[in-house]
Amino acid sequence: MAYVTTKDGIDIFYKDWGPKGAQPIMFHHGWPLSSDDWDAQMLFFLSKGYRVIAHDRRGHGRSSQVSEGHDMDHYAADAFAVVEALNLKTVVHIGHSTGGGEVARYVAKHGEPAGRVAKAVLVSAVPPLMLKTEANPEGLPIEVFDGFRAALAANRAQFFRDVAAGPFYGFNRGGAAVQEAAVQNWWRQGMMGSAKAHYDGIKVFSETDQTEDLKAITIPTLVLHGEDDQIVPIADSALKSVKLLKNGTLKTYPNFSHGMLTINADALNADLLALVQA
Repeated sequence: MAYVTTKDGIDIFYKDWGPKGAQPIMFHHGWPLSSDDWDAQMLFFLSKGYRVIAHDRRGHGRSSQVSEGHDMDHYAADAFAVVEALNLKTVVHIGHSTGGGEVARYVAKHGEPAGRVAKAVLVSAVPPLMLKTEANPEGLPIEVFDGFRAALAANRAQFFRDVAAGPFYGFNRGGAAVQEAAVQNWWRQGMMGSAKAHYDGIKVFSETDQTEDLKAITIPTLVLHGEDDQIVPIADSALKSVKLLKNGTLKTYPNFSHGMLTINADALNADLLALVQA
């Protein structure tokens, strides 16, 4: 198993597949999952001749289950540690959900300043801000996220099962074809990680204002979002993000859920490939 040790001593697990001289694509997973959530995309791009990289965020998957550092700055810095260790250049960074926030912070604070990033994709991503505030009245009330924290603290295993079997993949919609294996794999990934990291992560994905990150990004950035996303509502995220980006393009998908990268991998992979090849 491969690890990079960060400046603050955290071991970050990563996968690095494909020809070392090929165009690198780096994937950033969502809460509370791991790099395994990108299996369909990594195998797809590997088959197309690309070099694919994905890491487990601190406290998630196989990375160190540390108590501190669960915030967007550390998430982005940890990703940069992997990029530097592998000496990756002209990278396409693709992030899902919280991983989309990680990509936005990474590109703004590390990727563009270091000249190591070529393009970015935000998939069902949390920026610019999920929480309802005076400046963001369309956001979700704090009580929603307090409920997440209470459910996680009370019974994390049941909470994760309920999320995956319900709104994450849209399996709670009438007539939905439930994919039990997807539910089990989501639960498996979540339970690999640290309850502390997951608890703290709720604040990270809901309360981090990334307006300035989006404004700072100048590289081509594709924003992909399902119109039936019950976890990160499209009106609160993608529709706002594309207006803040200097070089952003929006593509939406009718009836697609928050977990569309798994349930609708064929459609997502085709659009991701088109961006990488453009």
